[in-house]
Amino acid sequence: MAQVEEKLIAANAALDLIENGMTVGLGSGTTAAMFLRLLGERVRSGLKIKGVPTSESTAQLARELGILLVSLDDQPHPDIDIDGADEATESMCLIKGGGGALLREKIVAFASRRFVAIIDSSKLVKKLGKFPLPVEIVPFARSLVADAVVDLGGKPVLRQANDGTAFLTDQGNWILDCSFGAIEDPSSLASKLADIPGIVEHGLFIGLADQIIVGRNGSAVRLGN
Repeated sequence: MAQVEEKLIAANAALDLIENGMTVGLGSGTTAAMFLRLLGERVRSGLKIKGVPTSESTAQLARELGILLVSLDDQPHPDIDIDGADEATESMCLIKGGGGALLREKIVAFASRRFVAIIDSSKLVKKLGKFPLPVEIVPFARSLVADAVVDLGGKPVLRQANDGTAFLTDQGNWILDCSFGAIEDPSSLASKLADIPGIVEHGLFIGLADQIIVGRNGSAVRLGN
């Protein structure tokens, strides 16, 4: 229950950043969904915003909540993006993609004028890497990418859906969950992964977050600006 309360605290704090007329990046995952439901309440009370969803599941929930959706073609630079994270450090490095939406999440985070991550205190770590790093790949390149990840010191595991088949992202790609242990240099690893053909995107979010809001001990702690 404490973890759920901390997520709600972070989500409520992020809601204070939303102003009338904004275009808002709508993240994916449990904490982002809490924010989305709170945002939906504000919209029903008269708040006028547009949302850019980072996944099909987020888009579906937003529609159910009555939030007007647009694409990056319509609004290339959302005013703010609110999303969760699987791990975060005080130096503003994140791991994302536990829900499988890392590609769209990174695109929207990059496009937005401000990116704010909302997390509970269990997600704040000294070093990234306890949570396996999601890497979205072209299915054709599975073996190639897996071997390259091993060469970098990682242990890749193909993510599976509930029926035992390969998990499919919204773009029809696969995900390798790669255990590297403590990641001493996230920027270096991100660069090396980006150079591997067949990797569509990885879940290291480096230099993207402007602020992290952490629910901790009954209050919201803000890191960054």
